[in-house]
Amino acid sequence: MSDLALTLERSIDASTDAVWRVITDVEGSEAVLSGVSRIERLAGMGWSIGTRWRETRKAMGGESTEEMEVVGIDEGRSTMIAAEAHGLAYRTEFTLEPLAGGKGAGGTAESEGTLLRMRFSGSYVSPSWLQRAMAKLTSGIGMSVTRKMMQQDLDDIAAAAERA
Repeated sequence: MSDLALTLERSIDASTDAVWRVITDVEGSEAVLSGVSRIERLAGMGWSIGTRWRETRKAMGGESTEEMEVVGIDEGRSTMIAAEAHGLAYRTEFTLEPLAGGKGAGGTAESEGTLLRMRFSGSYVSPSWLQRAMAKLTSGIGMSVTRKMMQQDLDDIAAAAERA
């Protein structure tokens, strides 16, 4: 079965440090991400390889809870989170790139901005023939829902970093 992949990006009028603080604040994500209703830390302190948490999201009229784990960090530049749910092993990678010429205080002075890139990729874990058939039928809908959730997360992260 072919991998699923989706990449979105968003310019943010905040420094990479401010954006990094927002995306690596496990407990704070409950207040920042409008799609997240509950966070429960399971392991690790701060943001480090092996940090794990249970994240409950509102999706498609219900709630879904998944266990997330930090599996990659390039401090201040990128981080990768892994999870497995419904027979899909997936990773979400955040990459931060500094931009010159962002809006400063009052929207007039130039300051550092950030390009935040979010990449989702997934692959099915030992899919049965039925799972493969269902994936072909529903992957378009699933990716559309994922795109909408990712865009909302990027917008929420931007708003929080720009307020900081």
